[in-house]
Amino acid sequence: MAITLESMRADIAEMIHEDPDGIGIEDNLMDLGIDSMRLLNLILKWQEDGLDLDFAELADRFTLAGWWEAIETKQAGAGSRA
Repeated sequence: MAITLESMRADIAEMIHEDPDGIGIEDNLMDLGIDSMRLLNLILKWQEDGLDLDFAELADRFTLAGWWEAIETKQAGAGSRA
């Protein structure tokens, strides 16, 4: 199952008990409450959804835009191998 920007936003919002519409594309997710443990939990969820991610791919870019760029690149690469 492909992860979309909106499904990512919804997963992050659920993790921090916020409305998805309140999470801007360039908001610092650490400022919103995403710490390393929550990031690990999100990565595990997205791995269950079929995306092969690791912590280092997202740890240095704590915005939704940065994470989406990494995930979009990863999904494009996975699609070309299928």
